[in-house]
Amino acid sequence: MRLSTIAAGVIACMVTDVAATALTYKLTANEKACFYTDTKKDNEKIAFYFAVQSGGSFDVDYIVEGPGGKVILEGEKERSGDFVFTAKQAGEYSFCFDNEMSTFAEKYVDFDISVENESRTAQIPSKQGTSPEQTSVLEESIFKISTQLSTISRSQKYFRTRENRNFSTVNSTEKRIVNFSMIQIALIICMGALQVFVVRFFFQGARKGYV
Repeated sequence: MRLSTIAAGVIACMVTDVAATALTYKLTANEKACFYTDTKKDNEKIAFYFAVQSGGSFDVDYIVEGPGGKVILEGEKERSGDFVFTAKQAGEYSFCFDNEMSTFAEKYVDFDISVENESRTAQIPSKQGTSPEQTSVLEESIFKISTQLSTISRSQKYFRTRENRNFSTVNSTEKRIVNFSMIQIALIICMGALQVFVVRFFFQGARKGYV
């Protein structure tokens, strides 16, 4: 399947061109799903983030391949990953998730793929009477804000992943408690019926011996 890259929100005067795709995908048992993105120029940076939100042991196999099938990143039974690499060659890059190790467990994978051109070629429009030093300071401030926003966004993704995993663990624990309680109730009923049967058997035997 192919993902159409969408332009990320750009603050006025930002000089970094970014295209990103963020999705949550339901990966069924024994399924391998691949997603693709294109780079227009050489040496563009690609950021790849994923986290298994629910299902099984919260793990998945992944592989990232570049043009010509060159393997760039790969891993087995990983719960999450956050990578940034340089796409030295322009072309199509594939990001595949493999759940073939699971026979019945489906998994929800939250992932983010972004292509970034970090060349600072654009310039902030300067007003009359503004010195180059002031413009440079403003430019650096904008880049610092951009970096901080990116850090906050990744922290939110991390906390969301932790919340989903903890919620899934709580649900699993509740189901086990309910199942254990039902089994315990069934055992108590069976033990009570068995005790009644044994007592009746002894009394009936005593009556026969007395007669």
